[in-house]
Amino acid sequence: MTEWWKKSTVYQIYPRSFMDSNGDGIGDIPGIIQKLDYLHDLGVDILWLSPVYDSPNDDNGYDIRDYYKIMNEFGTMADFDELLERVHERGMKLVMDLVVNHTSDEHTWFKDHPDFYIWRDQPTNWRSFFSGSTWDFQKERNQYYLHLFSKKQPDLNWENPQLREAVYEMMRWWLDKGVDGFRMDVINMISKVPNIQDAPDGDGSSQFMNGPNVHTYLKEMNKRVLSKYNIVTVGETPGTSPKEARDYIASQNQELNMIFTFEHMDLDQASGGKWDLKPLELIDLKENLEKWQHGLHEEGWNSLYWNNHDQPRIVSRFGDDQNWRVESAKMLATCLHFMQGTPYIYQGEELGMTNVRFDLIEAYKDIETINMYQEKQKAGISHDDIMKKIYAKGRDNARTPMQWSNELNAGFTTGVPWIQVNPNYTNINALEHQDPDSIYQYYKKLIAFRKKMDIVTHGDFTLMHREDEELFVYTRRWNDETLTVYCNFSNQTKSVERPKGAKLIGNYADHNDELALKPYEAVVYYQH
Repeated sequence: MTEWWKKSTVYQIYPRSFMDSNGDGIGDIPGIIQKLDYLHDLGVDILWLSPVYDSPNDDNGYDIRDYYKIMNEFGTMADFDELLERVHERGMKLVMDLVVNHTSDEHTWFKDHPDFYIWRDQPTNWRSFFSGSTWDFQKERNQYYLHLFSKKQPDLNWENPQLREAVYEMMRWWLDKGVDGFRMDVINMISKVPNIQDAPDGDGSSQFMNGPNVHTYLKEMNKRVLSKYNIVTVGETPGTSPKEARDYIASQNQELNMIFTFEHMDLDQASGGKWDLKPLELIDLKENLEKWQHGLHEEGWNSLYWNNHDQPRIVSRFGDDQNWRVESAKMLATCLHFMQGTPYIYQGEELGMTNVRFDLIEAYKDIETINMYQEKQKAGISHDDIMKKIYAKGRDNARTPMQWSNELNAGFTTGVPWIQVNPNYTNINALEHQDPDSIYQYYKKLIAFRKKMDIVTHGDFTLMHREDEELFVYTRRWNDETLTVYCNFSNQTKSVERPKGAKLIGNYADHNDELALKPYEAVVYYQH
C-alpha cells in the first residue's frame, strides 16, 4: 500500500467549536459540511475529527458511551455518512479519533462486562491526569476501578481478549463505512504492568506508559484490522522517546504509521509539570526537534504540530500575539512545515487565532482546568496566580469557537455559544482569508510546497546556528537540492549570511539581500 500520508497535511476539527448549523450554540456535523469548501481551498488532504460519538461529555467526548452512535448535539449517523461522502467527493480523507484506553462509565460494558475494566481491592497512590486519585470505589463490587483521567472514564482491561475483539469489531465497522484511518488517543497507555504498585509522588506513569504488552496488542490490532485497509494511523503517545517511537512506527514492526510526541510541548514548563510555567528557551526547542528529525529519518515518520485541542494557541505561546501576531504566526508555520513529517493544522491556526483570557473561572469548561483551579485554591494560591497559569496553558484556549466573521459570536452560531467566543474575533477571523497577505494564504502556499517538492518529503535535516538563542535555522538536502530555512523567534533584527539560491517564500514582502532578519521574520531559500 502507498504511503500517501507522507505528502499530506492534516487539519484537526474540534466539532463542538467549529461551526454550528442549527443555533443551539454547539458545533455539529452539518456545520462541518458547510465549511468543506473552505478546507478544500486551503489544500489540506486529511480531516481529523475529534470524537463525535455518543457521550455524556464529561471530558468533551473523550468519554464514549456508544462507539456506534453519533452524539445527539452533533447530528445523526446520516449526517456523518453525508460528511464522509462530501469529503471524499473533494478528494480529501477523513480520520476518526479512536479512544480505546477508556470509555465512559455510562457505556453498557461497564455494567454488563465489568471484566472489560481494571479492578483492585486496594487503591494505589496514583494521581489522575485530571487531579485527585486514579481510583474510584464502586459499592456493587466492593472494589476500586482504575481511571487515569476523569472518574467517569474507567480504563479498559486490554489483557481481556474479549475486550480486544470488541474493539477490533468496532474499528472494522468504521473502516468498512469508508473512514480513512484513526488518531488513537493515549494509545501507549493501554497496557498496564500486571502488579500495580504505589509510585513516587503518586506518578504511576512508569507502570502504564509504553507498558509491557503494548506492542503485542498493537501488532495484533494491525494484523487483525489495520493491515486490511489502505489507511493512516497516528498514535498519541506521551512520554515516548525517539527510540521507543521507532518500536511503534518502524514499518517492519507493523504497528502504526506515526505517533505524536510531546517533548517539544513540555519545554515551557518547569519540573512541577504542565502548570509550572517557565519561558521557552529556543535552544531547547531546536535541540528537541533536531533529535526527532534525526531519530525518525528513514526509520519512521514524524508528526509535525504546534497546536491541538489540548494545547494553547502557538502564536500566543511561542510567538507574539500582541505586537507581531501575523508575522510570528507565519514564522512558526514556516519553521514547522519545512521539516520532515506530516504537518497537523488545528482549526483557527491558519487564521492566527490566539489564547483567550476570561476573568472568571466560571467561564471555563474544561474539566482539567476546573479541577486544577479548585485544587490550587485549596492550597492557598490566589485567583490571579491560578488564572495566569490558565491563560498560558488551559485547554480551553484551543476550544473557543472558530472565528468565521466579525458578526455576533464570530459567525459560529446564531445562538448562545457553549463556551464564550474570544472577544478579538472582530479583528481576527476568516473574512480576510482571500487576502493575499493573510495567514491563511501563507499556509496554503506551505501546503502546496509539500505536495510538489520531494525535498520536503525526503531531504535530511541539519541544524545551523545551534547556540543562537533567537534564530532557528536549518537546511534540508536531497540529491542536488538544498532548502535553507531562517526563522527569527525574537522581536529584534538579526543579521546572518545570505545563502546561495533564490528566495522561495517569506513572511515579509520587502525582504533584503543582506539578510537582516526583521522581528519574527521567516525566509526560505532554495538552491538547485
